[in-house]
Amino acid sequence: MKPRLLFATTNPGKLRELRGLVGDAVEVLALSDLPPVPEPVEDGATFEENAEKKARAYAEATGLPALADDSGLCVDALGGRPGVHSARYAEGSDKARYEKLLGELSGVPDEKRTAAFMCALCLALPGRGPSLIEVGRCEGRIGDAPKGEHGFGYDPVFVLPGGKTMAELTKEEKAAISHRGRAFQKMKPRLLAWASGQAVGE
Repeated sequence: MKPRLLFATTNPGKLRELRGLVGDAVEVLALSDLPPVPEPVEDGATFEENAEKKARAYAEATGLPALADDSGLCVDALGGRPGVHSARYAEGSDKARYEKLLGELSGVPDEKRTAAFMCALCLALPGRGPSLIEVGRCEGRIGDAPKGEHGFGYDPVFVLPGGKTMAELTKEEKAAISHRGRAFQKMKPRLLAWASGQAVGE
């Protein structure tokens, strides 16, 4: 029987990406596969703090190993905002959030629109054992208008060094270079070691 792992996210886009990345080593469960549990408050000052809070809370509430991420967009011209508040930057849809961002950057020259997507991934086991945290970063800049039909969140306005937005990449292309993909590639050997029976942290 495969070990079971909870991906502690309610974001369907993230869930699709993470399920694609994890492969067949474990049985992946989503929060929607389980009875409702209290949602932890994401009040950490960093992506790492929020990821660990979520992973630990869901591992304790469900009795399952939990993998959680916290990610967001850090824009240099905005002093790192929206950062850990990326999902709550504006009410409503993804479009509302990136349109607010474009509005805030109106008149900012291209060379000063640098930004980075950041992701912290945390694996936590039930009990007081150690947590594992890995971080991924993807550099780019904020474009003038949305482009592309793929991805989610701020992907349509995040321009990569090659000139395409994140939303113009295929799922496979995005997984190879995204902040979440990079964090997961760092986590993957440890996750596979855990799946094969090794203790977390070995």
